[in-house]
Amino acid sequence: MIRILAIMAILLPVPGLAAEKFITLASTTSTQNSGLFDHILPMFFADTGIGVRVVAVGTGQAIRIAENGDADALLVHHRPSELAFIANGFGIERRDVMYNDFVIVGPGTDPAMVAAQPSAPTAFLAIAKAAQKFASRGDDSGTHKKEREIWAASGVVPSGEWYLETGSGMGATLNLSQSINAYTLTDRGTWITFGNKGALKLLYSGDPTLFNPYSIILVNPARYSHVKTDLARRFALWLVSDRGQSAIAEFRIERYQAFCPNATPQKALDEVKAVCPSPNPLDD
Repeated sequence: MIRILAIMAILLPVPGLAAEKFITLASTTSTQNSGLFDHILPMFFADTGIGVRVVAVGTGQAIRIAENGDADALLVHHRPSELAFIANGFGIERRDVMYNDFVIVGPGTDPAMVAAQPSAPTAFLAIAKAAQKFASRGDDSGTHKKEREIWAASGVVPSGEWYLETGSGMGATLNLSQSINAYTLTDRGTWITFGNKGALKLLYSGDPTLFNPYSIILVNPARYSHVKTDLARRFALWLVSDRGQSAIAEFRIERYQAFCPNATPQKALDEVKAVCPSPNPLDD
């Protein structure tokens, strides 16, 4: 009898140890590495009892994970790719969540005179004309996609010994830039947390081209019936609620606000920036 009771104790669910409610979120290294998820996900769990398991990769890879039905939701930062994801039937209910910006960093001596340029494309053009080293992630991430857009706007097809593709994340690319005195494009949050700046300086920011919005999209249950749409929707709605937007606004990296809540898409960009100004471009 004792043995039977022991077996039943093993098989019966134990209060507090029942199967956890959770979703899988395909997202980016910039959000994960910044510490944002460590800040907001415990709040979401406390409010809802729903866990969020983050798969943090580049935007392109995150989208491929979602396209394979291996995530319940997608939080990334490249709008053309997001819209294509939805148009191709993989996603539904896209919502703006937050933004930050990209910055151009490089050697403090600034041999290409990037800091003096009037726009991000002319800054890239100056780097190419001076044949100064440029380190690209080359990994189909949101940052890499933005970099390619800026090169296209500059009229330059980057190639040659001065242009180096790492095929790696932002941290590894910044480490290469630091070691060889190269320019690179990075999101501001990663730059702030990067601990190996050496002689690298933040040289250029503030161009509207460098605006970096993030959105959340649910994976389409009509394509993948196993996805947890209801739980994922609760997370998306929490992110754009007053509670979620306040949590994002409160998150700091050192003394800087890392992400700016942006859940009201009809707001003009200038109005949003007035509420959430970026730090001084040269204050690193």
